[in-house]
Amino acid sequence: MSYPFSLPELGYDYDALEPYIDSKTMEIHHSKHFAGYTNNLNAALEGHEKLQKFSAEQLLWHFDSLPTSVQTAVRNNGGGFVNHKLFFRVIAPGGPEAPEGMLADMIDDSFGSLDAFKEKLSGAAGTRFGSGWGWLALNSFGEFEVFSTANQDSPMMDGYVPVFGVDVWEHAYYLKYQNRRPDYLSAFWNVLNWDVVADNLARVIGGPAPMLKALEDFGKEIRKWADKL
Repeated sequence: MSYPFSLPELGYDYDALEPYIDSKTMEIHHSKHFAGYTNNLNAALEGHEKLQKFSAEQLLWHFDSLPTSVQTAVRNNGGGFVNHKLFFRVIAPGGPEAPEGMLADMIDDSFGSLDAFKEKLSGAAGTRFGSGWGWLALNSFGEFEVFSTANQDSPMMDGYVPVFGVDVWEHAYYLKYQNRRPDYLSAFWNVLNWDVVADNLARVIGGPAPMLKALEDFGKEIRKWADKL
C-alpha cells in the first residue's frame, strides 16, 4: 500500500473481542486514532511526489534517509499507521489457543516456553513509561527479540521487522481497564490470533523474496531519491 494511504477495514465487528476489549474502545481506537494517523501521514507526504511511491513500511525502514522536513511527521504518523495496521491484524477472532509449528518452535527456542515469552513481553510492555508498544520482532540475524518502543516509534527504524505488537497507549484500554495496564495485557493474550502471527512470520522469513531482502533493495532506491530532494 502506497500514497494515498487508506484506513484498513477490520474484517470483524467492533464487539467481536468482547469481553476482553470493549466495543467502544475498538470503535474509537480504529475509527478515530488509527484513522487520524492515516490522514496525517497522507498530509505529511503532500508535495513529496518521490516519497509517495513508497509504502509506509519502506519509509520507516529507511527513516534516516528521508528529508529532515518530513522525518518527525513520518516517525509519528507513519509509525502510527504501520503499528496500528499490524495491531488490528493480529487481534482478531479465531485461531488456536497457542502457537503451532515453526512459530511455536522459535518461541520455545528463544524464550524457553510460551509462558516465559508471555511474561517477558508483558513485562516489556507493562513497564514502558508513558505511551508506547511492546514487540516481538526479528533482528537482522533472523532471531526473535522482545522489547518496547516509545510513542509510535517503529522497530523498523532500528532495523527490526515486527512480528506483532501490543499497543499500550491509554487509548487502547483506558475505557475498560483505566490505569490497570497489567489487566489489559493479561486480556490481550485472549484476543491475539496466533494463526495471523504465524502468517506474519512466514511472510518475513519464507518465500523466494523474504521481506528483509526486499527492504534492503527498497532502501537503495529510496536513498537514491533522497539524494535528489
